[in-house]
Amino acid sequence: MAQLVGYTFRYELGRRKGRSVVRCAFLRDVRRAVQWLGMDGRDDVPLTNLDQPLFDDARATKRDLVDYLEAVSEQLLGELRSRPLSVVRAVRGQEPFMQKNVPKYAPPWVKTVTIWAERSKRDVAYALCNDRRTLLWFANQRAIEYHPMLARADSHGFAQTNLVLDLDPPADAGFGAVARVAELVRRALADARLAGAVKTSGAKGLHVFVPVAQPASGEEIAAATRALAARAERIDRQLATTAYVREARGGKVFIDATRTGGATVAAAYSPRIRPDTPVSFPVSWDELDGVTPTDFTIRTVPALLHGGNPWAEQLPEPQSLPGDLIEEGQAIPVARVQAMHEGKRRARARRGRAGS
Repeated sequence: MAQLVGYTFRYELGRRKGRSVVRCAFLRDVRRAVQWLGMDGRDDVPLTNLDQPLFDDARATKRDLVDYLEAVSEQLLGELRSRPLSVVRAVRGQEPFMQKNVPKYAPPWVKTVTIWAERSKRDVAYALCNDRRTLLWFANQRAIEYHPMLARADSHGFAQTNLVLDLDPPADAGFGAVARVAELVRRALADARLAGAVKTSGAKGLHVFVPVAQPASGEEIAAATRALAARAERIDRQLATTAYVREARGGKVFIDATRTGGATVAAAYSPRIRPDTPVSFPVSWDELDGVTPTDFTIRTVPALLHGGNPWAEQLPEPQSLPGDLIEEGQAIPVARVQAMHEGKRRARARRGRAGS
């Protein structure tokens, strides 16, 4: 146990703002300190307010979250390690919010990596959640969702390791529609001599991951992602669409090909802020017709794992991207850029009508 003689022991009281500082000059270890303060502690991480509800409709407490993350720490850390991390926190009295920049009060042992954010024109210090201690600290911050970047930080910089297609159903569609579009993506992958693995998003959709062999540039992966989405759409245009603007999707399942570069995706085994606190969970292709996202929650998942890691087992080995796939995708406009130009065009048209 760490010595706390003369140590300033900081903990959050769960208020909207501020922290309390307690000088534990006579308490000699973390366990005695947290007991004296009426708290719990694991891995020398103090844990507070464990019996409070996580969020509305969570049907779980903060203790349930901590217990879950501790139970799946080995599997979840495998998805987070060395990846710049954004989290979604549910602080009492506030709407859930995504946090990218590590707060200044974070312990010094929380590792970070600094990345320039072009949109906000500033440096962002992202956490690297590489160990259980850091994961438990995030749990105590009421960090419920874990969204790592697709790029991993290593000695050579950042390298995107997976091609990802995010399948997003319309509001009134059932999970069966998403499962059918996943099969379209699987066919498009097979036609390109590629293989992928699928998991629930933890919400209503699915994520298809294709591990990519290095070296592959971010631009090449982005182009291949666009081409695969377009190929899957062409198989059945009544079911699937690549239309980025929601109003143009016509009630179809959206194949989102924009998760590239510095984008993030909810990690396998990450909880989500949805009723009953579901979890993003791997599903075999053959099981898609027989499951629903609500089958996988922080209460059910630990027993389903049996100590194993089905996501790691289902992911194929990294694959080289075919040149024709990259070439095809390079001719497809980037969806966000195209949508931005379309939005500006519509705005100009509205101004023109108003002035006439």
